[in-house]
Amino acid sequence: MRFKRLIRHLTFAPWRVRRAFPHATLAAIAKAIHAAEQAHGGEIRFAVEGALDLPELWRGLSARERAIEVFSLLHVWDTERNDGVLIYLLLAERDVEIVADRGLRAQIGTQAWEQVCRGMEALLRQGRFEAAALHGVAEVSRLLCARGLPPMSERRNELPDWPVVLRL
Repeated sequence: MRFKRLIRHLTFAPWRVRRAFPHATLAAIAKAIHAAEQAHGGEIRFAVEGALDLPELWRGLSARERAIEVFSLLHVWDTERNDGVLIYLLLAERDVEIVADRGLRAQIGTQAWEQVCRGMEALLRQGRFEAAALHGVAEVSRLLCARGLPPMSERRNELPDWPVVLRL
């Protein structure tokens, strides 16, 4: 376990998540997700977490591993067409991870998801949290549109559009 990482997480105050993602920002993200899903029908979830707990840090849990856990906890995998995508942000590390369901993993390569993550992380380093989130939703939507998923008008919305703030 890296000492710097441990200190960064253990000293991360929950109010920093609320300051970076106030209600108005969460509403803007939900609106963007709703609009995006109308165009392609994929299911996008956005989750932000301030920091990891001591047991997770002690185990050496990476942001990617935590994103996969959250993907499962939020049932993003539980869509009829296996077309769920989780955009996960670990704020203490300003790390973004995207986890796509098996129906999309085969169609969209890892490099495309990584490009979206790096673009979001660049905005996060500038302190532009809302812009980072909206950029991520727009880019994920662009990737899903390019795969020809049926528009939402042809099916029901299976997952909530409202972003999830973990551990406040």
